[in-house]
Amino acid sequence: MLYKLHLLQHIWRQIRLVGSLPYFSLLVWILPLLLLTSGHNSLMAHDEGLYASRARLMFDSGNWIDPWERAHHKTPGPYWLIASFYKLFGISDTSARLPSMIAGIFSFWLVHEIGKIMLGKKLAWLAAAILSVEFLWLQYCRLSTPDVPMIFLVLLAILSLIKTELHPKYRYFWSFIAGLSLGLGFLVRSFMIFLPIIALFPYLIWEHRRHRHLTNPILYLGFFVGLIPTCVWLWLNWLHYGNQSFEELFKFVVRQGSEDHYNGPLFYIWNIPLIAFPWAFFGILGLVSTLRRPIPRYQLILVGFPLVLFCELSIFSSRFPHYSLCLYPFIALFASVGLNWLGNIYQTGIPSQFPLQKRGINILSLFAIKNLPRNLSYGFGGLGVLLVIASIGVLCWGGSDIRKYATIGLAMGLGWLILPVVWISRYHFGIKFLTARYWIAGWLIPCWLALATTGSIGLLSDYNPALKVFLQQSAIASILQSHPTYYVEIDAKTKVLLNFYLSIRPQPVVSISQIPALSYAWIYTDQSPKLSRPHRILGTVKESQLIQVLP
Repeated sequence: MLYKLHLLQHIWRQIRLVGSLPYFSLLVWILPLLLLTSGHNSLMAHDEGLYASRARLMFDSGNWIDPWERAHHKTPGPYWLIASFYKLFGISDTSARLPSMIAGIFSFWLVHEIGKIMLGKKLAWLAAAILSVEFLWLQYCRLSTPDVPMIFLVLLAILSLIKTELHPKYRYFWSFIAGLSLGLGFLVRSFMIFLPIIALFPYLIWEHRRHRHLTNPILYLGFFVGLIPTCVWLWLNWLHYGNQSFEELFKFVVRQGSEDHYNGPLFYIWNIPLIAFPWAFFGILGLVSTLRRPIPRYQLILVGFPLVLFCELSIFSSRFPHYSLCLYPFIALFASVGLNWLGNIYQTGIPSQFPLQKRGINILSLFAIKNLPRNLSYGFGGLGVLLVIASIGVLCWGGSDIRKYATIGLAMGLGWLILPVVWISRYHFGIKFLTARYWIAGWLIPCWLALATTGSIGLLSDYNPALKVFLQQSAIASILQSHPTYYVEIDAKTKVLLNFYLSIRPQPVVSISQIPALSYAWIYTDQSPKLSRPHRILGTVKESQLIQVLP
């Protein structure tokens, strides 16, 4: 009996040891956010559906080089990656999203490694935890797009450059990995990889005297080895399409960079703080702190890289929220610095080494800074109360469509109440064990709860449930599995989704007269009364109808 007791104690100690490992604890923190669903999945149109359907075309045709009617305008890396997972796990929404999920997990670990070198173990873990609860980042970790895989390669290149300095004995190995990662980035994201490469220039050029990266031939060797798959693909495309294969790649990037019709030049200034709330606020605090107290050796990576990349994205005329995803790991790193500083004030008051405590700062400013954690606790606690009240009201009297959003508000509102409870318990009831760790957890937990709730009700995985349910109806499915369909003109997003979900891709025709009798076609709902040919309507979904053309 005593032996069994000692065995259980040993097992418990081992479990606690494994649980304390940063990679394991981060995985436990992240996996529910990546995996929670309502039990149903459907792709988001437009971008996710495009990548998933193009990968399916490669997989179904068996042609992984040139399955297109004309030369393609993007490199095939993301299609190859998704199609490989189709081959392993079958064609499904989940298979299409697995590459981004896996790249997301490795990206969290890379942020932890980079943060551990620059900021220390504590802030490194906090930065990775913050990154996982940034909404846009988590959303794209669950989409079949190339954004997160590209960022994984960029982070791997940055870590490899740092490792090259830290471990001169393995300099050539890490240099090769850095170059290889950036070269493969072109395969995954085409010319977009040059934006983060250019953002590395301040570090590569101004710190060259110390690290000598630019005169390291192994770095360039790795880069050119990483370009080999793209070069082989381009050569095979040239054999099939001629010069058009090169022209389409350049035309696309020139068109995206010259047509100023996607949001204004100040787009990211308001969009990033809004989507990254509240972490952008802490990120600004961390950025100011880092500017006042530079990080030795790595300031031009930690600060220079994101600032240059932000300027590049703002100058680039096509501006979308997901273009800024490469900034989010650095927002998380800065946010960990800012939140940790606030945590120190929460626990001990203004630290003597506080970077803003200079001559010329008056007593009122210091008083406001000293009370910032308290004011934030009460402010977000008040916001939590409002969210709880509003959510309960919606759950009681709101419509079914809005109730699912109310559950998210309720989860976040209850989470925000942790902050004032921790503050009041420590400073009004003398519960001293509620240290800064608990207060910092009071910021992470509400966002985690809200995102976990968002995932569990399907808002991070089930983007077009109506179309998928329609296609799965037995009467409709039996037709679509054995008969080709046509379309004259339908919504572009619906067309993209049909290309993925239908085993027989719909064929475009110029007019309804070209469709053979007794065949099936997709049309706009409002087109049905105007059709000159007799037909019967089999079903309607959103703005589209499936019809059978009669003799």
